[in-house]
Amino acid sequence: MKMIMAIVPKKYSDDVLSALINAGFTATYSETRGGMLRQSQLTLYIAVRSSDVQTALNIITDSCNEIESIHHGYGLRADCEPHMENEGAPLGKSSAVVFIWALDQFQVG
Repeated sequence: MKMIMAIVPKKYSDDVLSALINAGFTATYSETRGGMLRQSQLTLYIAVRSSDVQTALNIITDSCNEIESIHHGYGLRADCEPHMENEGAPLGKSSAVVFIWALDQFQVG
């Protein structure tokens, strides 16, 4: 399992959330503000099977025109994961930022 955290500009948030739900994904989200201009975003948390990561990333990419960057989070290493086609995509002014973490060894407490 992987956890995808996507920070999506407010103007794309409805499209991203609808597309994810229509594809069978579920997401927890919160409205967030940040950056120099204090712009409003939606931060999505999407738990997916490892085999569905690329599908979810494609949905986010398609809904936001282009993805800004994919960062390797804790537990997700390039040497043990297949290369993702979105990784290193060109930077865009108004696109999402995505972080991915492995949930294989999740502990509470």
